[in-house]
Amino acid sequence: MERIVGPGQAHAMTEATQLRADHRPHDVIADKGYDRDALIRDIRSCGSVPVIPARAGRLVTRCVLRRRYRRRNRVERLVNRLKHFRRVATRHEKIARNFVRFVQLASVFHWLKLNVKPTKSRGEGVS
Repeated sequence: MERIVGPGQAHAMTEATQLRADHRPHDVIADKGYDRDALIRDIRSCGSVPVIPARAGRLVTRCVLRRRYRRRNRVERLVNRLKHFRRVATRHEKIARNFVRFVQLASVFHWLKLNVKPTKSRGEGVS
């Protein structure tokens, strides 16, 4: 998984080609917001499979591999959990480097919450 931090007011579509430039993934999974003919052509020209559902108003629909598209849900759930940290959700930091550091810190907290079991303190459980 790769990330690029762009301006908060711009759609991530502007960085989609740049993000994928150095990689040759088998699948490129995205939501309906990335359903653009130019991006689909670019993905296919590099030998990747676009797993992007068609927008509702599209005249020509594409077949989407549903099983592969479900993988996107894991990433969405992670982003949702990271947004529980206020500085990540509101993008309080103006400098991209600092924002990325807070996302990394929030990721570490999330990982610790999932993987480290709390231990009992010395006074707990003693009668």
